[in-house]
Amino acid sequence: MSTYSELIKNFERIRAYMREFYVYGFKSRDGYTKKSARTYDDERRRMESWLGEHMGYIRTPEGKNVYISIDSRVSNHNPFYKAWKAKSFTDTDITLHFILFDVLHSPSVEYSLPELMEIIDVGYLSEFEDAMTFDESTLRKKLSEYYELGIINKRKDGKRILYSRAKDNVKLPSGEALSFYSEIAPCGVIGSFLLDKTDNAQSPIDFKHHYITGALDSNVLALLFEAMRLKSSVTVLNLSKKRDEPRRARIVPLRIFISVQNGRQHLLAYNFESNSMTAYRIDYLSSVKIEEPTPRFDELRATLDRMQKKMWGVNVRGFRFGEERTEHVEFTIKIDPGEEYILKRLTREKRCGRVERIGGNTYRFVAEVYDTSEMIPWIRTFTCRIIRMNFSNRTDENFFKSDLKKMYEMYGIEEGETV
Repeated sequence: MSTYSELIKNFERIRAYMREFYVYGFKSRDGYTKKSARTYDDERRRMESWLGEHMGYIRTPEGKNVYISIDSRVSNHNPFYKAWKAKSFTDTDITLHFILFDVLHSPSVEYSLPELMEIIDVGYLSEFEDAMTFDESTLRKKLSEYYELGIINKRKDGKRILYSRAKDNVKLPSGEALSFYSEIAPCGVIGSFLLDKTDNAQSPIDFKHHYITGALDSNVLALLFEAMRLKSSVTVLNLSKKRDEPRRARIVPLRIFISVQNGRQHLLAYNFESNSMTAYRIDYLSSVKIEEPTPRFDELRATLDRMQKKMWGVNVRGFRFGEERTEHVEFTIKIDPGEEYILKRLTREKRCGRVERIGGNTYRFVAEVYDTSEMIPWIRTFTCRIIRMNFSNRTDENFFKSDLKKMYEMYGIEEGETV
């Protein structure tokens, strides 16, 4: 019989399962072929221990399909954060952690590595039969890890290095501010951890748009932010629906773009292999490894800032270093009396385009963009008011007109007919 624990060591594995069960849709036990059936059962039970109230199943001819169903509109707290708080530790890790901070109980207490070893061996472990032991290498690695995290200080005293507990001068904001941060900000799981340290209950907040799936990508996002801070390149694994196996890419991460319409997170980065700017979906990235700083970071960031003047979304397929191709988008609308709100919306949502009045209640929208197809869903919202259009990308223009024709046929309307 397989053993089961709700604690996890490798978050990337549980992240993959959560994506399959929530973000990408239904999966049955037989339909999930990437791992064994026993692994499927273990991961399903692990998710049920955190998200039981949000899990359900349906029976189909192919079998029982398990899914996660969460209404983000009524969830004040992101339930996916529970997965981040289920990290497992070995007995050695957890024992050493509490012993170490019991010894270094105050920032004024300092000990060298040999002194810490002796205190732990004599004062903590000697009274126990068959007690575990820690070698010097294990303790040194743990101290280095905590020093990197900023919870242990070290200073040189002659030839000795002395370790002490770092001062805790952090003043946490109000529970309401932390609640808002934890549900809205990138890497909001940090706010959720901080909330756990306060006496304030999580304040209920009403969200018009509450995007919760980004919680699964917090570790990837944090590493990308760290790489940007260091101005470093990274290697990543990039998943694609077109390939069974992810592809490794060496890139320079430059900016994170988050959609206010659907909450999807994208990375804009320079790709060494293609010598181009490329957009990556954050939920498709894994195994981020930070490399050395690159001297081109500031130059590449400045290039991306300039490119944003011609970006409608995140697609920059018309841009290559040494070659830049944009597409012209133009359409004219006519609004009726009392429909001034249409003009206000057009002006408010124009992004990198411009709006010109050409007479009476007739207005023209003009833009130069890298990818016309990204604009099509938005342009559709002005259907029945568009009287003329001109795209340099005729394929996209014909696609738009073809969709309109199909809609007319569906409703039995002749083109040009007023309904």
